[in-house]
Parts: sequence; C-alpha cells; structure tokens
Amino acid sequence: MTMSKSTQATAPDQKPIIVVKMGGSIIDQLTQEFYDSFSELLGHYHCIIVHGGGPAITSLLTRLEIEGEFHKGLRKTDEQTLEVVEMTLGGKVNAKITSELLKQGIKAVGLKGSDASLITADYEDEENLGFVGKVAEVEAGILYQCLNAEYLPVVAPLGKTKTGQTVNINADIAAGAIARAVQAEKLLFVTDVPGILREDEVIEHSTPEEIQSLIDHGWIYGGMIPKVQSAVEALSDKLEEVMIVSGKQALIQGDRMKGTKIRSKRKEGVE
Repeated sequence: MTMSKSTQATAPDQKPIIVVKMGGSIIDQLTQEFYDSFSELLGHYHCIIVHGGGPAITSLLTRLEIEGEFHKGLRKTDEQTLEVVEMTLGGKVNAKITSELLKQGIKAVGLKGSDASLITADYEDEENLGFVGKVAEVEAGILYQCLNAEYLPVVAPLGKTKTGQTVNINADIAAGAIARAVQAEKLLFVTDVPGILREDEVIEHSTPEEIQSLIDHGWIYGGMIPKVQSAVEALSDKLEEVMIVSGKQALIQGDRMKGTKIRSKRKEGVE
C-alpha cells in the first residue's frame, strides 16, 4: 500500500485537488481546445500533472542503437536504459510540458519523483526488470507547497529506493499513487482516445466490476489495461471518480467533462 507523508506543508483549502496523467503518446497532440478547457479547469481545481514518455524514450534508444529487452511485455531497465529514461522523462518531456503550460499563462514547475524524496520506491522485480520501481511512499508536502504557492507541479515518474537508487516507474501507477497521497478529488488519464470504447462507442460510465468484465472479454486490452487498473486502484472514499479523456478535444463540453467516468458504484439515476 502506498503511504504518504506531509510534514512540510498542509493541503490547500481553497479548491480541491485534481491529478492529471498525460500519456507520452498524446503530449505532442494536445490541442488548443484542450489547453483552453484545461485553463478553465484550473479555475475550479488545484492541479498536479504526472506524465509518461514512452515514445520519446523508444525514439532515443533507437537513435543510440540500444536494444530493448522485455520481460512479460515490460521493458527491462538496465543502467544504460535508465540513463536514457532519466534524460528523456526528467529532461526533454518534462521541459516540453512545462514550457507549453507557461505559453498558456499557467505557472508550471517541473519535478522529478526522484527529487527530494518526492517518491520513495521499491523494486518491482529487480532480477527480471532491473531498475523498475513501484511506489512505496509519496511526500505530499512538496506538492502542497507548490500548490499553495500557486504553481502547477509537473511530475516525471521516477523514484528513489531507500538506498538512493533511481528507478523508472509506470506513469499510470505513479499518478494513482500521487492522487491517493494528496487526497485528490479526481484523477484524469489524458490519452489519444476519447475514453473506454466498446464497438467504437465511448462507455460514459463504468464501475470496477464492469471494468474487469471488459478486460476479461477483450474489450479493454494492451496499454489501456494498466490505465484502468490504476484508475480502479486509486478509487477511495475521498477520490470517488476517475476519468479517461482525450487530449485531442476540449476536456469540458457543455457543463461536464467528456470521457469515461469510473466510480466505485453507479450514481442513482445513471444507467
């Protein structure tokens, strides 16, 4: 279970917190419509962004002629690969997102999860996956300090083990852990699809039980599986709703967000 500690600062009390996970494949495709609606969202919520960077990492590994090794579909992270991951996630991708937000007039600050013990991690499977981690603890106080100073934290999903080793963490899992640690009200997964699809139609409302059924029947597959599993795991008494939305359109259409809402149980009147 992920733990949080917050000795440095208290949670902001003016607005609830929302955590937004941006997938690596969508970062270069975010539209002005998305940014405009995101700015509107900031009028109602404090926001923390956690981002991926898979395509950029793969591209640099290819250019450097570093061959990837995989175990059960997961990339093994050796020392060489970790160096590329740190350079890409903590450098190029993080800087690109913060720069784009600043162009929109949003005060963003880039952070690595491995900075200042923001994310303390354990090894996922050191023998087979190398320097790949899972979140053990989140220092929420660092994020609260940013939010209280009206800065939007943009977090690269890296962590440090208790022995000081940097590890690569799945961004979906990092986002869910951070959402729990800061007691976020909502968690958004921004992807290149409009939500969870069944026969090309967006499923607007779902529950953990329905999500598992969709996985079992093959409607949810591939990279969407860790997203929805992280979404379900993040649900709590405080965080009642997780959404999967598209970065290619406005987040808010009319008076509601567009995408798939996942809740512990259906609201009355929602079919």
